[in-house]
Amino acid sequence: MTTQANRRTLTGITELVELARSGAIGPDPAESRVSVAFTTRQGARHVSRGRAYRNTVISVRVGEAVGSCAVEPDWAGADVTDCVGESVAGLLAHPDTAIRTAVLDAYLMNAHPHSTSSARQVLVGPGDSLAKSMERASAVVDLLDAVPGQRVLVVGVVNSLLHHLRARGLRYVPCDLKGGRTEWDEPVVTDAEAAVADCDLVLASGMTVGNGSFEPLLRKAVAADRPVVVFAQTASAIVPWFLGSGVTAVSAEPYPFFWLHGGPTTLHHYRAEQVG
Repeated sequence: MTTQANRRTLTGITELVELARSGAIGPDPAESRVSVAFTTRQGARHVSRGRAYRNTVISVRVGEAVGSCAVEPDWAGADVTDCVGESVAGLLAHPDTAIRTAVLDAYLMNAHPHSTSSARQVLVGPGDSLAKSMERASAVVDLLDAVPGQRVLVVGVVNSLLHHLRARGLRYVPCDLKGGRTEWDEPVVTDAEAAVADCDLVLASGMTVGNGSFEPLLRKAVAADRPVVVFAQTASAIVPWFLGSGVTAVSAEPYPFFWLHGGPTTLHHYRAEQVG
C-alpha cells in the first residue's frame, strides 16, 4: 500500500474501482490480464467442534498475486475460468460482484504487495485445523484493542473468534446473513446495520465486500463513531485502502488461507495509525 493511497479518503468500493480502471493506483488495467482462475471448495469440522461448515472461494491470478472472493457454497454465478486471458479493465465491469471483487483484489495485490507495505507480518504456526483456526483468531482479536465488558458486533460468525472474545471478557453480538445459532447456542442476528448502535466495536469479515454489505455497514459505523476491524481473506488487498476512512485495522490473509494446509501461514496486520 503506497503512501499516496493511504492519504485518500474513500467513499466506497465504487470509487476504488474507478481509480483502478483509470490507472491511477496501479499499472494500465487494459494491459493487465488474468492468467489463472480457479475455485476452491472446502468442507471442515474441527476435532472437538460440534459443527461442520463449507467454504467456496473463487480466485484469479494477476501477475504475481492471487485475489479471492468467498461465495455461498451453492453459488450459481459466472464461471470464473471464463476470466482467463481477459483484461482487468474489462473484468472490473463484470456483472458479477464476486468476479469484480476477486479481480480488483488481485490487481491491487499485484501492484501493492502486502510484503512491501507497512503491515506487520504475523505467522500462524503449523498445526491441525483447530489449532491454526484458534491461533489466527487470537491474532485477529488482538487488533480490536478492546477492554473487558465492551460489546463487539461480529459480522461473519467464526466460532474461534467468538471463543477468544469470550476468553477476554468481551461481550458480542454474532451476525451472519445465514442466521442460525453459534456453537454456544446463541442466536445469530442477520441485520448488521441495525446492531451497530448497541455495540462498542465492529469486527467484520472481508466477505462483506463480496456480498455488497461492506459500504453500508462502514457508513453506519462511521456515523455512530464505532471502530471497524476487518479480517479479510476475501478482499485482503482491497480493505486496507479504507484504513482511515472508517476502518481502523485489518488482518489481511491472502490465498492460500490457513485452512488449506497444516504448515505455517502468514497474516498481514495493518493499523490506521501506521499508514498515511
